[in-house]
Amino acid sequence: MRLWLSESERRPDPAPARTDARKALLVGTAAWIVALIVSIGLRGPLDAAGFGWFTTAAAIGVLLGLIGLVVVQLRRRRYRNPKI
Repeated sequence: MRLWLSESERRPDPAPARTDARKALLVGTAAWIVALIVSIGLRGPLDAAGFGWFTTAAAIGVLLGLIGLVVVQLRRRRYRNPKI
């Protein structure tokens, strides 16, 4: 088996798969929202155990998920209407 093929021996690259990242982002953001609600509800015991940072991590996860949704939506609009 050879690790390097010449250009004439290579098969063409496959076309990129079309995916909808919004579904994955929505599921991930929903999971972070649940984690945030649970960590707020258990704030006292988490702080006592030294895990008070869980609330901050969950809030950052929600924020990043929302930013990701905005970015994906903007890219989707540009792809459908390149004049924008």
